[in-house]
Amino acid sequence: MTAIQVFVPGDSAALAVGANDVALMLEKEAAKRGLAIQIVRNSSRGLFWLETLVEVQTSRGRVAYGPVQSHDVASLLDGGMLQGEAHALCHGLTEQIPYLAKQERLTFARMGITEPLSLTDYEAHAGWTGLKRALSMDGAAIVQEVTDSGLRGRGGAAFPAGIKWRTVLQAAGPQKYIVCNADEGDSGTFSDRMTMEGDPFMLIEGMAIAGIAVGATQGYVYIRSEYPHAIATMREAIQRAASAGYLGDNICGSGKTFHLEVRKAAGAYVCGEETAMLESIEGKRGVVRAKPPLPALEGLFGLPTVINNVITLASVPLIMAKGASFYRDYGVGRSQGTLPFQIAGNIKHGGLVEKAFGLTLRELLFDFGGGSRSGRPIKAVQVGGPLGAYVPESQWDLPLDYEAYAAVGAVVGHGGIVVHDDTADMAKLARYAMEFCALESCGKCTPCRIGSTRGMEVIDRITNTPNNEQQVHLLRDLCNTMVHGSLCAMGGMTPFPVLSALNHYPADFGLEVVTAEKA
Repeated sequence: MTAIQVFVPGDSAALAVGANDVALMLEKEAAKRGLAIQIVRNSSRGLFWLETLVEVQTSRGRVAYGPVQSHDVASLLDGGMLQGEAHALCHGLTEQIPYLAKQERLTFARMGITEPLSLTDYEAHAGWTGLKRALSMDGAAIVQEVTDSGLRGRGGAAFPAGIKWRTVLQAAGPQKYIVCNADEGDSGTFSDRMTMEGDPFMLIEGMAIAGIAVGATQGYVYIRSEYPHAIATMREAIQRAASAGYLGDNICGSGKTFHLEVRKAAGAYVCGEETAMLESIEGKRGVVRAKPPLPALEGLFGLPTVINNVITLASVPLIMAKGASFYRDYGVGRSQGTLPFQIAGNIKHGGLVEKAFGLTLRELLFDFGGGSRSGRPIKAVQVGGPLGAYVPESQWDLPLDYEAYAAVGAVVGHGGIVVHDDTADMAKLARYAMEFCALESCGKCTPCRIGSTRGMEVIDRITNTPNNEQQVHLLRDLCNTMVHGSLCAMGGMTPFPVLSALNHYPADFGLEVVTAEKA
């Protein structure tokens, strides 16, 4: 009897809602009934409201059931789940679920389909194709391919990856490094974690290509300390890739070298800033460095270093496999390719949506997200993490691209989207931004260290005294100082949520009208 494949995610989000219990119950019930099944622990597809999402391989394709809890297993087996039969929890063929079918999955093409640590699966789904092509090219040609693709840093700054790589390629130094910033600390973001847990070889391949391109022989993945599953998966994947010859002193027999290690992060939000991260990797306290010099010239241990985030590096294998023009044809303007948008907060269908730049926030909120989970009107949406601006409904039809959002004082950032309904108090959320900065500041520069504390005090005075215009002027001046005087984005971007809340929701601050001043 041929065993039927049943897929149960091992992703952290699925584990948090009982995926292991579901897998154990499936094994138990199948054994009791004499059913031959093979449970495959895949990764989540990013439809988090349906976790645990169980899939069954049928002649028609994979059929999805969810959200499944352990006590649902007996009913599902009674109803013919192993044959893909209809059930209250059945969503039909997984690939035809509208949430998935409407996406453009480039970076996340394998997510939920393959077994994360299976080299065989990875190779069967075009894995290592980009690396093998890169091994046949010189460094300058690889860098040109990445440049031509239009790939920009997906960590928030959106700096062109090819320019950064070229700087390191041309820099002199006895040793060069590739550092992956996987310290994903923004609220409501999870694409980096999903990549490391669900398709780790893709990140490894991207980092190896970067190393070959710029002449770096050593790489580090700096992973958020709160991601134990990602850390364990990446370490195991690195060991397997090295054993198979995709890392080490003689990659695929090419004579080229690239070694890779995991570094567990220090647990501080500010260590997501690239220079504080370098300090942490070197074993020091995570404090921001003044720039210049740029890390591309004097980075890790004072040597030339490429620093990119997970999604940036994970996009490289596809670019090298299919060519720059394939990737460049997605997106709009200077925002080319796709971005994994992460929808969280008060949203009915939270999860990951990979789309080309240019769709609107309204599409994400309603076509994918299904509106608020509470059923109440959506009031504000924070885009770009805890330091991103609150976007009001009047701006929900702007195309999601870096330039369009920058023009209205907002940021796309890492693609994190946190939704708030009409019960949200925007003054409290603005105060929280200042409080978050005060707690997480490295303390090196005065505008961030002191400004955030004074910011909380000024917001308290505004909300305690209706129409306190003098304090509003003071808050705006303080924000201006933080934007232009802070050493890094920690202090420089904290005013974004504060000023956007003040500008678009003045009533929450006890103000009758929006003041004429702008951020």
